[in-house]
Amino acid sequence: MTSTLEPAAEQQELPETRDRREFLATRRRTVAVELTMTVLTVAVAVLIAFLVVLATGKDAGGALNALLTGPLERTPRIGRWLADATTLALLGLSVAIPFRARQISLGAEGQVYVGALASALVAINLHLPPFAAVLVPLGAAALAGGALGAVPGVMKARLGANEIVATLMLNAVVVRVFDYLLTDHLKAPGSTAVQSAPVRPDSALPRLSDFFGVPLDRANIGLFGMLVVAAAVWFLLTRTPLGYRIRITGSNPDFARYGGLDVPRTIEWSFVIGGALAGLAGAHLVLGIYGGLQPDMAGGLAFEGIVVALLGRNNPVGVVAAALLYSYLRVGGDVMEQQTDVGSEAVTIIQAVIVLLVTARALPELVKRYLGRVRKVPPARRRLARTLARREAR
Repeated sequence: MTSTLEPAAEQQELPETRDRREFLATRRRTVAVELTMTVLTVAVAVLIAFLVVLATGKDAGGALNALLTGPLERTPRIGRWLADATTLALLGLSVAIPFRARQISLGAEGQVYVGALASALVAINLHLPPFAAVLVPLGAAALAGGALGAVPGVMKARLGANEIVATLMLNAVVVRVFDYLLTDHLKAPGSTAVQSAPVRPDSALPRLSDFFGVPLDRANIGLFGMLVVAAAVWFLLTRTPLGYRIRITGSNPDFARYGGLDVPRTIEWSFVIGGALAGLAGAHLVLGIYGGLQPDMAGGLAFEGIVVALLGRNNPVGVVAAALLYSYLRVGGDVMEQQTDVGSEAVTIIQAVIVLLVTARALPELVKRYLGRVRKVPPARRRLARTLARREAR
């Protein structure tokens, strides 16, 4: 009875159901390829760095061991890993959204500083109720970052300016203004160091050490906030009309215009949302890492956010995974430098190789080609091929 009904049920399957099943299967394969490519890219970069260190005649084995296992040996290192990953993931997401709209935004550095400045001004000077003391500085940082992101967005969409030049020049202006304000107006009274007064205790992001009872360095609840933001970005890109417009604009701007989409407005929104996320990264540095403003507090994080976005293929899930991988290597590089005679330059080599591999798109094509070949060959034929190969080997 069952055997006669099952084929009939298959024949009665609606085309929409079959199309949706094929769509979901394609999307799962795409996610699997992207995650596999991310891990493979990092693995190949680590291997190349290992060969370079080996060629210099130094202890490559010890350096590799320190790089890969050092971050997990002590809980403070784990905490530093998670804190770095939080900032890098926010920066990667901030870059990924304009990238999805086919806009090369390099303005994360300036947006981080303006977000840090806005959150610090609120968190230092305003006395707010407990929850508002955290949420209001975060909102101020997002608004400031989004406002700064709107500038190159409008320049690109309405005036035809090159977004690379616009964002780089804005970075230079914002960083100089930040240094001027911190040195001449926001420096803590009586302090010999160039830094602002600390933020109010109610505005500081609670440390994870207080919840888990183990020392976790500067890791804080911003980690969970970052995961919420990543989920929101995923929802935005895949489940909202704005996300659809961003994806279509990035895939084919001419088709988007022909379809009646407002491409200039979409470009502007991609810059605004990206700037807001970079502003949140600046707030995380102020409220969760340093507890105030410091010179050069962003370091090279903005550039590394671009690497993370490229490594994660501009997919929110991939960006979070890439941030965890990349920050792990950052902490491992410091451990390697402390425990061996190999400097942290090896991590710079890894970073450069990652950029080269991602931009060359060699690995994803190889993975897709391999998966496509495996999918086309039936299992029985693959078993027969392996049997024949073993016989020939004998």
